[in-house]
Parts: sequence; C-alpha cells; structure tokens
Amino acid sequence: MKPLIVITGASSGFGAEMAKMFNAQNHALLLIARRVDKIKALPLDFTNVRVASADVTDRVALKAAIDQAVAEFGPVDLLVNNAGVMLLGNVTLQDPAQWQQMLNVNVMGVLNGMQIVLPDMIVRESGTIINISSLAGKKTFVNHAAYVASKFGVHGLSETIREEVSGHNVRVAMVAPGAAETELLGHTTDTQAIKDYDGWKQTMGGVTLDPKHVAEAVNFIYQMPQSVNVREIDIAATRQDS
Repeated sequence: MKPLIVITGASSGFGAEMAKMFNAQNHALLLIARRVDKIKALPLDFTNVRVASADVTDRVALKAAIDQAVAEFGPVDLLVNNAGVMLLGNVTLQDPAQWQQMLNVNVMGVLNGMQIVLPDMIVRESGTIINISSLAGKKTFVNHAAYVASKFGVHGLSETIREEVSGHNVRVAMVAPGAAETELLGHTTDTQAIKDYDGWKQTMGGVTLDPKHVAEAVNFIYQMPQSVNVREIDIAATRQDS
C-alpha cells in the first residue's frame, strides 16, 4: 500500500477521476465530499479507501476526518484541495449569498485543508499539496466576477504558502483547468449566465476538457521527486482560446 492521499470534492468530476487513478496505483485514500453515496458508487477497490462526509468550510469536521485516516494509514503524503463551487451570474443581479458561498468553499475550504496537514508535513520535511484552481484565477470571464475573485484568491494563497514552506521541502502546487465537463455549472441559477456559457462552449465546437486529463496533470506533479515542484499547470481544451 502506498502513502495516504486526501482528496476533497471527490464525488464527481476531477475528484472522482483522481480517486480512480490513485486507487489503481494502490494508494491509501481518504475521499471527502458532502455526497458520499456518489463516492461509494465509483468503481473503486475500497480496501484501503475511507470515505468521509464533510464540508470543507467546517474545519473541525474536516480535521476529524483527516485525523482518523492518518491514525489508520499514516501521514498525509498528498492533499488535493479539489472541492469547489461555481455560481455564475451578473454582479448587479446575483444574490450576495452566492458570492459568500464561493468564497467560503473555494478560499476558506482550501485554507482549512492546508492548515490541517501542513504542520506535520513541515516536521517531516515531506509532503505535497495541490490546489485545483482555474484559468479564472489568472484572467477574467463574463458573469464570473465572484468566482474569479475566489480563484484569484486560490492562486495568491497557494503561491504565498509555497514560499513559506519551500524551505521545509514541502511542495505547494496548482492545477488551473479551463472549461471542463464537470457538474460545476449545474449549480448556477442565472439562466442568462448559463445561456452565455453554453454559447461560449459552442465556440469551442462544444468540446471542453475531459476531467481525466486534469487528474493526469495532478499525477504528473505528484510523481516528480520531492525535490522538484512543478508549481502550476494550466490546462484547457485546445479549442479554448481564452
């Protein structure tokens, strides 16, 4: 059995593909999501897999889940902060509660996970954290104002913390996907924003990024020697021009 990997938002999309990939590599896994039934339906060998229903914004519950897995499998070798929410909408019309939800999950959730695992990684002088950001953490998109703000936050905090822990041989990296075939858009309630997004998707021939390739990018970073940190991978469908 290989070292423990923790993946948040593991029930679908990028997280589910990572779970399948690392499971095939015989890693011990802690898979965290709110919808554990979807994780349990994944085609996995659950011998060395533990599933936890936890909200990443609840630091106490998140830490309890990670601590339990560590007690069973040993220290966290890789944390993938993948949990995220994308609620598109025009800033003049959007419910501010949706802004807060994105900031809570996309920023505070990432900080919670990092704060939980970093102290032990620093002591061990080993370990990797990969934060799933977005191209929206590097540039702007119409109807994405609050989402962009949250993902620019992920980029900023990731690079700051990378600098702080690099002297301890701990790696912090990011994968920033473009438009992808995930459930993220399904939570958007602004019908015009959905229509605009679908129109944008059609400019790419209707083809967006397959989540399995994001999982492969995560794996590429992780499989590098601990002394090598691929700090960021930006990945998108070839036809995506923005």
